[in-house]
Amino acid sequence: MKVIDWIRGDMLGLDIPAHREALRAGGTDFLTRAFRATGAIAEDNRVVNIREFREVSGGSTGRKLLLSVDYEQPSPTLHTDLFVKFSRDFDDELRDRARIQMELEVLFALLSRSPAFPIAVPACYFSDYHRDSGTGILISQRITFGADGNEPHYPKCLDHRMADPLGHYRALITALARLAGTHSAGRLPDTVEQYFPFDPGKLAVSKRTPYSPGEISDRVVRYAEFARAYPQVLPENIRSDDFIARLTEEAPRFQALSPVAGEILQAKPDLIALCHWNAHVDNAWFWRNEDNQIECGLMDWGNVCQMNVAMAIWGCLSAAEISLWNDHLDDLLELFITEFIQSGGPPLDPEELKRHLLLYVGMMGLAWMLDAPQLILMKVPDLAQATDRLDARIQGNERARSQLLIMTAFLNLWERENMAEVLQYIERFG
Repeated sequence: MKVIDWIRGDMLGLDIPAHREALRAGGTDFLTRAFRATGAIAEDNRVVNIREFREVSGGSTGRKLLLSVDYEQPSPTLHTDLFVKFSRDFDDELRDRARIQMELEVLFALLSRSPAFPIAVPACYFSDYHRDSGTGILISQRITFGADGNEPHYPKCLDHRMADPLGHYRALITALARLAGTHSAGRLPDTVEQYFPFDPGKLAVSKRTPYSPGEISDRVVRYAEFARAYPQVLPENIRSDDFIARLTEEAPRFQALSPVAGEILQAKPDLIALCHWNAHVDNAWFWRNEDNQIECGLMDWGNVCQMNVAMAIWGCLSAAEISLWNDHLDDLLELFITEFIQSGGPPLDPEELKRHLLLYVGMMGLAWMLDAPQLILMKVPDLAQATDRLDARIQGNERARSQLLIMTAFLNLWERENMAEVLQYIERFG
C-alpha cells in the first residue's frame, strides 16, 4: 500500500497530514494554520507547544491520537486536550478500506461550527478530507468522562447498571429532536443540502440482497427453536406460543411488503431531517445542568445524513432496557415532537410518528435481528448454562449482550404493538 504523507484537503485548501508522523512533523506550525482556517483560534493566536502526543487504539477505522497543546493566548473557551482521528491506517489494509466512512463525519464536524448549531458535539478544531484518496483528519475536543462535571462513559446495553436511565434517554431524544427541528426550520447552513442531501437509499437497512418471505419464515422457525432451548434469556411474552404463531404469520407478510414500507418512510417530508442514527448511550456524554437535569452531547457522527426521524429514534432506543420501551415509549415520542416543534420543525402527528417507527423497526428487525440467535450462540456456546439475560457469560461479551437485547427490543415491540394493523396500512398504501 502506498503511504501518503500530506495531501491537499478538499474543503479548506490546506495540505493535511495523513498519519501520525506527518502530523508530528507539521507540529505547532500546522496546528496553528489549521485552527486559524476553521476559526477555532483567532488570527493573532497560535499553538506554541505540544505537551502530549500519544496514539490510542479503538474503533473500526483509522488511527487515533490524544493531543495536548498550549496556546500563545490561552482562553477558557479553548480546549487544550484534543482528540485526533485519521481516516487512514497504512499498517492495516483491511481497516484502511473503511477510510471512506469518515468523509461525512469530517464534513459534519465543520458544519457543527455554525453558530446556529443546536446541540453539543465535541468542538471541532480542524477537519478536512481528500475524497479521491479517502484521506482525512479530524481534530476535536477530547471528552473527559468522569471528570470536569461529566458522568462516566456508559457502555452499550448495560443500562441496568445506570442510575436514572429514563433521564439519560430523555436527554438523548431531546438532542435528536433539536437537531432535526433546527434543520427542518432551515436554520442550518446551506451546506446541509449540499453535503448531506436526502438519499432514499440511506433508508435501506441492509446492502445485501433482502431475504425472501420464505427465508424469513425459516428464520422465525430458528428463532422459535432458540426460544424453546434458552427460555431463561428471553421475556415470556416473546417466547409464548401465541406470539410465535403471530410472528410466523406476520413476519413473511411484512417482508413481502417491505418495498412498500420503504416508500412510506420516504414519502413524508416533514419526517425527514438531518440526524444521528446511532445515538446509543455509548455515543454520548452526559452532565447535569444548574437545575440538576441531565443533558448530553453526541459523538461518533459516521454515516450522518438526512433520514426519516424514526430511524434516529430506533437508533437511540434500540439498546435500551425493555422496561423503558414498555413504560415510556409514548412519552418519549411526545418529548421528541415537543422539542422538534420548539426548534422550528413542523407539527407532527404522534400516531404517524409511531407508525413510521414500527415500519422501520419491522424492516430493520427482519433484515438483521432474526439472525441474532446464531450470532449469540457463536459468542456464548455454553448459553444453556446461563441463569438469565444478565448472566456474566452474556454480559461479558458486548456482541452477545447487544445482539440479545436489541433482538429482544425488536420482538417485544412487535408483540406489544398491533402489527396486523400496520400490515393493513402498508397494503392500503400499496
